[in-house]
Amino acid sequence: MNEARKVLVIGGGASGNAMTLLLRRAGVEVHLIEARDDWNATAGSGITLQGNALRVLRELGVWEQVEASGYGFGSVGITAPDGTVLHVQDDIRSGGDDLPATVGMQRPRLQQILIEAVRASGASVRLGTRAESLDQDAGGVTVRFTDGTEDRYDLVVAADGLGSTTRSAIGITAKPEPTGMAIWRVAAPRPAGVTRTDLAYGGPAYIAGYCPTSETTLYAYVVEANRDRASIPPESYADEMRRLTSAYGGFWPEITETVTDAAKVNYTWFDRLLVEGSWHRGRVVLIGDAAHCCPPTLAQGAALSLEDASVLAQMLTAADDWDDALFQAYYERRVARVRPVVEASVQIGRWQLDGVRDADVPGLMGRTMTMLRELP
Repeated sequence: MNEARKVLVIGGGASGNAMTLLLRRAGVEVHLIEARDDWNATAGSGITLQGNALRVLRELGVWEQVEASGYGFGSVGITAPDGTVLHVQDDIRSGGDDLPATVGMQRPRLQQILIEAVRASGASVRLGTRAESLDQDAGGVTVRFTDGTEDRYDLVVAADGLGSTTRSAIGITAKPEPTGMAIWRVAAPRPAGVTRTDLAYGGPAYIAGYCPTSETTLYAYVVEANRDRASIPPESYADEMRRLTSAYGGFWPEITETVTDAAKVNYTWFDRLLVEGSWHRGRVVLIGDAAHCCPPTLAQGAALSLEDASVLAQMLTAADDWDDALFQAYYERRVARVRPVVEASVQIGRWQLDGVRDADVPGLMGRTMTMLRELP
């Protein structure tokens, strides 16, 4: 890359922040816009980061902060609904042997670490701002913003999430589809004995699990068949989650008694999305959830999004020409890795919905995570 170039990144989540950091490191002028005024700084409860996500966070230069803020562990426990531990399985170190297999983290803390890094990178950041129109020609993209301003870019990277308005604006018609499951999540104090993720299958929910996110916190979740969101008043969220979790033993009674604030409970449907054919139109390219999304049954959503940013940044900084051939090569490289993860994540949920008792869930998880040990 020999000439000075300017890139617009739409969306300040994990993939957009990562894209911004990597392009700034390469000397590219980057403008980042984020629709939310608060830059998503307080959104979410917890996040499970597998090794391949940690590998990209190390590339971004924030691994030491992540390590200090999160909770690393290397195994997952399978329990009966009453809390009896049935099996403990070592996690595959998908980021390599020099990184933990898994780090649990409070999602707002991860976002704050990335925000601080973006601020320090010298990128131009505008919050509460959206792209109103994108007009392309052979040389670039003219973008008009909701604040009435306009600017010209060599490339636009759409990292604006599952409901991406950029995706539809450039004529990609793919939309997320519900898989039939939904998840309740809440941040809670960590009982002293919780040192890894434990998953209980069965009981009133398909899955009840938790993940330590620091020395003092965890996030807990239960997965059930999705319900009409309108039928669940937000003020009842804590009651609904407590109703589900109260049937579980082990550490669950201690966790359940802290689920009292409905505002801290999140309810989300599981969705599936995989844009086919290409992830670009002209000089507008999709990354992260704007291009693909899968249920969190393999905890790979953030990891795949971070990998997108890493791969696209590598390809952009190594290329003289930012053209269709480059963007198509990016798609083909990524879709070969993303597709099996999306399909495996959906399949695990489908087996549960269909009541398949002899499904080889551990085998499918193992094969998928082993594949992810390879560099993207």
